[in-house]
Amino acid sequence: MELLLGIDIGTSSCKIAFFRKDGTVAASGTGKYPIYHPRPGWAEQDPRDWWKAVCQVTRQLIQENGIRPQDVKGIGVDGMSWAAVAVDKKGDVLARTPLWMDTRANEICSRVRRECGEDAVFQVSGNPLQPFYTTGKVLWYQEEMPEVYRKIYKILQCNSYLVYCLTGRISQDVSQGYALHCFDMRRGCWDEQMREKLGIPADFLPDIFPCHQIVGTVTKEAAGLTGLMEGTPVAAGGLDAACGTLGAGVLDTGETQEQGGQAGGMSICLKDYTADPRLILSYHVVPGRWLLQGGTTGGGSVMRWFEKEFADYEREMQGRIGRSSLEQLNDIAEEIPAGSDGLVFLPYMAGERSPIWDDDAKGVYYGMDFSKTKGHFVRAAMEGVAYALNHNLQVAEKAGAYVEELRAVGGSANSLLWTQIKADVTGKRIVVPSSDTATPLGAAILAGVGTGVYNSFEEAVEQTVKISRIHEPDPKAHETYKKYYEMYLELYDSLKALMKKTGGSE
Repeated sequence: MELLLGIDIGTSSCKIAFFRKDGTVAASGTGKYPIYHPRPGWAEQDPRDWWKAVCQVTRQLIQENGIRPQDVKGIGVDGMSWAAVAVDKKGDVLARTPLWMDTRANEICSRVRRECGEDAVFQVSGNPLQPFYTTGKVLWYQEEMPEVYRKIYKILQCNSYLVYCLTGRISQDVSQGYALHCFDMRRGCWDEQMREKLGIPADFLPDIFPCHQIVGTVTKEAAGLTGLMEGTPVAAGGLDAACGTLGAGVLDTGETQEQGGQAGGMSICLKDYTADPRLILSYHVVPGRWLLQGGTTGGGSVMRWFEKEFADYEREMQGRIGRSSLEQLNDIAEEIPAGSDGLVFLPYMAGERSPIWDDDAKGVYYGMDFSKTKGHFVRAAMEGVAYALNHNLQVAEKAGAYVEELRAVGGSANSLLWTQIKADVTGKRIVVPSSDTATPLGAAILAGVGTGVYNSFEEAVEQTVKISRIHEPDPKAHETYKKYYEMYLELYDSLKALMKKTGGSE
C-alpha cells in the first residue's frame, strides 16, 4: 500500500495525517504547543516545540495504527506564514520565532517604508510592508537582539525548519517567499537590489525550490525520533493557506479557498500577476499560479476564545448530553435570526491584517441591550468573521479577481451554521470538501507529485478531493446582512482613531 504523509504546522497545534493514494485518511492526530505572549503585541513560539510535537504524534500514529514506515512514499510539510526561525550553522534555533500575528516590528516597518519607499517595496514584492511579515522581524533581531543576529546562519519558515529537522537540508519553498519583501513576486526569486535596500544579508536567505521538489530524505536521526524510515523522500512543502487551497481542489483561475482555521481569510487562484496593497499575494504551491489572499486574525480562534472564557456551563454539560461545548454554542446561535438582532462584532482580536492593516484594531461588540442572550453573542461572533471575509472578497473584486464559489476548509467548515452564515453574508456558494484535513492533504499531494505517485496536480486532485456538501446563499438573509455589513464597516471607521489612541502594541 502506498501512503503519503502530510505534516501541518498550525498556530496552536500540528496536524499529522497519513493518506492513502485516493486521499482517504489512514491515520491522523494532533499535537499541541504553547504560544508565548511576553509583551503586548508579541506572539511567539519555540520551533523546537513544533518538532517535538511532530515526532511524538508521528511515532504514536505509526505504532497505534499499524502503519508500515516502508509504505510511506513521500512526506510534505506545510506551515503557517511569516515566521522568522533564526538558526546557526549547526541548525540550532537561536530564539523563539515571532508568529504571523506578532506586531513588535511596527515602528521598524514604518521607518523602512519611509526610507526605501513604500511603492518601491510593493512593486518588487507585491505585498505591503507590515509588521506581520518576516521582513520586519529580521530587522527587529538586528536592532533588538544583536547577540542573536550575529549568530544567524539562515532565516527559515515553519515548514522549511521542519524539512531541515527531517532531512538536514536547508531550503526555502517558493510559496513562502512572499514573507520577505526582497522576494520578486513576478519572477519567484530574490531581488538583490531590494535585499540591499532592506539591509537583509544575502547569506540569511536559503535557495528557493518548487514546492513539490524533493529536497532531501529522512535522516537516521530523524527516523529514530519519528518512527519513519530512513531515506523517505521529503518535498520542500509550502504555505499552509496554499496547501489548504490545493487540498480543497483549487487549481484554476477564480477558484477560491475559504480558510476556517485559527485565522480566517480566502485564497483566490490566479494565472496572471495581480497585486493590491490591501491584500496579500503569494505563489500557489501549484507551479504557474499565484494566490491573491485575504488574511484576518479573527477566524476559528474567535470561537475558541469565546468557548474558553464563556462556556463553563457547556463544558459541564457536554458529558451529560453527548455534545461538545462548541456544538452547544452552535445550537444556541442557530436560534438567533440573521443579523443577531443588531448585535455586531468586529473580530479584531489581535489587531487586523487585510484589508485594513491595523495592528491597533480591537475586538468590539456593538448593540448590546438587556434582550441579548449568549446565543446572540455567539452568532454575532460568527457573523463578524464572515463580514471580515466579505470585506476581503470585495477588495479582491475591485482589484479584478472575481469569485463565484468558495471552497471551505478548516475546523470552522465543520459548522453547518457558520458555513451558511458565510454564504449568506458573501452571497457566494460555498462547497465543502469531504475531509477536514485539506491542509495536510495538500502537503501530502506535493510529496505525491514530487515522487511520481501522481503524474500531475490535476490527477492528484481528481483522485483525492471529494465534495461532501454545498451551501447556497439565502437571498433574504443576504439582504439582511447587507445592512449589518455596512454597519460593520462604519463601526471600524468610527472607532479606528480611538483604537489608535488607546493602542496596545507598545
